[in-house]
Amino acid sequence: MTARTTHQPVSSVADLVELVRSGSVGPDPASLMVSVGFTTSQGARHASRGQVYRNTVVSLRVEQAVGSCAVEPAELADTDVHDCVGASVADLLDHPSPAIRVATLDAYLMSARPHEHSGARQVVIGAGNSLDKSMARASTVVDLLDATPGRRVLVVGVVNSLLHHLRARGLLYVPCDLKGGRTEWDEPVVTDAQSALADCDVVLASGMTVGNGSFEPLLREAVLADRPVVLFAQTASAILPWFIGAGVSAVSAEPFPFFWLDGGPTTIYQYREERAS
Repeated sequence: MTARTTHQPVSSVADLVELVRSGSVGPDPASLMVSVGFTTSQGARHASRGQVYRNTVVSLRVEQAVGSCAVEPAELADTDVHDCVGASVADLLDHPSPAIRVATLDAYLMSARPHEHSGARQVVIGAGNSLDKSMARASTVVDLLDATPGRRVLVVGVVNSLLHHLRARGLLYVPCDLKGGRTEWDEPVVTDAQSALADCDVVLASGMTVGNGSFEPLLREAVLADRPVVLFAQTASAILPWFIGAGVSAVSAEPFPFFWLDGGPTTIYQYREERAS
């Protein structure tokens, strides 16, 4: 697996936006507009599982690419999303909503630097029911950790299929999610990732951290603590590979349409920091 090697890694989303505005990444963002805006609301309960997942995702299309950002239910009105249609990327990068800004940047980057042409490893998640696909995706994500049994993983953004594979491989974990609650195995879910970091060896975090503003503080703390960060991203899937080499060691990027939307094969793109031999 390879990471992007044609640019220096960035340490903040603001730095990446400045690269976009400068024309260093692709076309002038003022010359591109959002042609489609939509919201996907998902509820899912996998076969044999006791918990229900609920997610809401805002997506914007720029040229051939769709960028996405998860939001809380009712965080954005339909009119907020529909008003993006016809607006320029440059204008929407200054939108008052963080979710709109993230989805816009994600779409622009995916248009300018498609995953398919990035050198990332393409992994096909085969056809199956929702649990089959969730488990298959989780297995490929956990592969990126390079962690040996007994190591403790801080999981930010609880997905029970990920926890299943961590348990199966003898890895310990601390589940963390802003919503709190309990895991499928009735384990308590902590809500403060930074406080839990010191007791963990590696971080496995969702791209949703970009949308809620917790990604950069967590990354800074992880770098200071010398803890590698691996990311699984539907939100900001085209944004997060730019952080490889700046504290992020690997990214599993999953652009729209996500695995839970389609029972057929879907593709994810995996990036890994190049290591000196």
